[in-house]
Amino acid sequence: MESFIHLRKGKTPKRLHADLDGLKDDELGRGGFTGRTATMYRRNDPTTYRSEGPLRPIDVLSSELKPADATDAAGGPLLLFSNPDCRISLSRRTEAMPFFVRYVDGDLLSFVHKGSGLLETEFGPLRYREGDWVYIPKACTWRQLPDAESTLLMIEATDEFRVPPPGALGRHFPFDPSQAVIPEPAPLDDDGCDEYPVRLIHSPIDGVGTTTLYYPHNPLDVEGWRGDNFAFTFNIADYNVVTSDSVHLPPTVHLFMQATGVYVMNFLPKPAEGVPGTERTPWYHRNVDYDEIAFFHGGSLYGIPMPPGLISHAPQGVHHGAPEKARERARRKFDEYDKVDWQVIAIDTRRRLTPSAEVLANDLGQH
Repeated sequence: MESFIHLRKGKTPKRLHADLDGLKDDELGRGGFTGRTATMYRRNDPTTYRSEGPLRPIDVLSSELKPADATDAAGGPLLLFSNPDCRISLSRRTEAMPFFVRYVDGDLLSFVHKGSGLLETEFGPLRYREGDWVYIPKACTWRQLPDAESTLLMIEATDEFRVPPPGALGRHFPFDPSQAVIPEPAPLDDDGCDEYPVRLIHSPIDGVGTTTLYYPHNPLDVEGWRGDNFAFTFNIADYNVVTSDSVHLPPTVHLFMQATGVYVMNFLPKPAEGVPGTERTPWYHRNVDYDEIAFFHGGSLYGIPMPPGLISHAPQGVHHGAPEKARERARRKFDEYDKVDWQVIAIDTRRRLTPSAEVLANDLGQH
């Protein structure tokens, strides 16, 4: 049962996630670190296992994947993972879309890993650049015109993405909505085309996942708009990172946006925990209630480079976390580093994710 006083049994450090004295810090918690929890102190690294069967961690380099839009202007993104609440895809578009697109199953939230360009939307033009989050409301019509090759991690929810409710720090932490870039209306004239195709992206109906509407005029003809449902961009450089000097904070502190069953977080550069004995790396855990996707945008962890574009999937119920050698190094180098320089995008989903065939074919096979 839940209680203000947590029980202690056996050998436990006085402080949470600190002063381990050779033990291995493993958290078994409900509700994504916000519910009932048990912190177990083990003798051995719980990630040193051999796996057989489909429920296993997957690591894949996005650079090895081949979205159709990377080589064909008429192509689309590559599906990576899916469940009834969301679809996660990868786009690497190099040419302007020769069509308009409209996602009709839910909101679309995309992270720009590389590149820059222009999104023409019904709300007006939106420039995008590396490190941007791009939000497109459900059923909004838009078109992408990249300046050069643009790599986007795309999350399509079957519900509405919303900014999380304000916590104890108020509504500007960690996400200050005033830093979002919101477009101004700019209707586009017809350019002599007989028809303007709008590709509707939806869950398969009789095996078909797209429908195309053909308009006799440019569909981006909006003269003005008002309301609180609109496209925008938000760059991770404007994200206010919440920190602590005496304990490594749980991932939920870094929440950016959420939809039903889908939670998106930013792990960004921050001061390292400074109180001696504090564990600076995330504790071992097994994602009891959530599957986790980590997308490595860049940076390093106490001098160890993080591979840009690596996509890691940790299914719920399976231990994962930095290996013990990395933890030991972080302890040895405690006085050498005063900052965590990582840039990681995380997606947690309440329902189990199914990897696509392309992801499974490119798994690095570390487990």
